[in-house]
Amino acid sequence: MITEKDAILACQAGKTEMYRTLVEKYKSRAYYTALMYTKNRDDALDLSQEAFYRAYRALNRFNPDKNFYTWFYKILRNVCLNFISRKKENVPISDGTYPGAVLSERESRPDEIFERNERSAAIENALDRLKETDREIIVLKEFDGMSYNEIAETLSIPLGSVMSRLYYARKKLLKELEYLNE
Repeated sequence: MITEKDAILACQAGKTEMYRTLVEKYKSRAYYTALMYTKNRDDALDLSQEAFYRAYRALNRFNPDKNFYTWFYKILRNVCLNFISRKKENVPISDGTYPGAVLSERESRPDEIFERNERSAAIENALDRLKETDREIIVLKEFDGMSYNEIAETLSIPLGSVMSRLYYARKKLLKELEYLNE
């Protein structure tokens, strides 16, 4: 199996078909990240594809010793923020399409599906009520599974700030969940 670094080096050497390896590895993660920003499936799909295109065009300037997704996330984030500033409207999604809403194969009983969808909707609503910076850091950690170091690199902030922001963002999320459950 080809490694991420090998795929990047091959692309930089002119084997452009190897970029598909990176797209396949991160397309779902990119889509859900864009969805977090846009709250619209079609826009999220378009923007994640746009970000992959821009990353491809800039790949020769990328250092293959670095983490690709951290670098790519910055591109994706900028694409999404530019789109939002142009559009100036956020239409909330209501179908449980955050990453946590994906059902596992073993959850086939209707009561399990209902409970899972209710939980996902509550988390989605609580996340939507947070400031963008709070929502972003929670999504990076809890949904994208980034380490503290990766988040620090991605957001260009000190490691201590990541820990502090995440702590306070989680507290705000819990408060929103409590408020919505009252």
